[in-house]
Amino acid sequence: MVTPESIKAGIEAGLACEHIEVVGDGEHFQALVVSPAFAGRNRVQRHQLVYAALGERMREEIHALSMRTLTPQEWKTGG
Repeated sequence: MVTPESIKAGIEAGLACEHIEVVGDGEHFQALVVSPAFAGRNRVQRHQLVYAALGERMREEIHALSMRTLTPQEWKTGG
């Protein structure tokens, strides 16, 4: 079963994050991901980085993931 903790661990394993929060009910998940890798990237590119970190899990296990992706500076200023 997919858990918020397993999604968080997957993102952290593939993307350098300053902060990450994941909540969900086993089917639908919401993530707040703060990473310096997002600097200079638009929202689609940021989401692609998170999808890449999750790899095959995004296609096979995780069916609904909404994301808020911020740079550390955006997070500090309320993004």
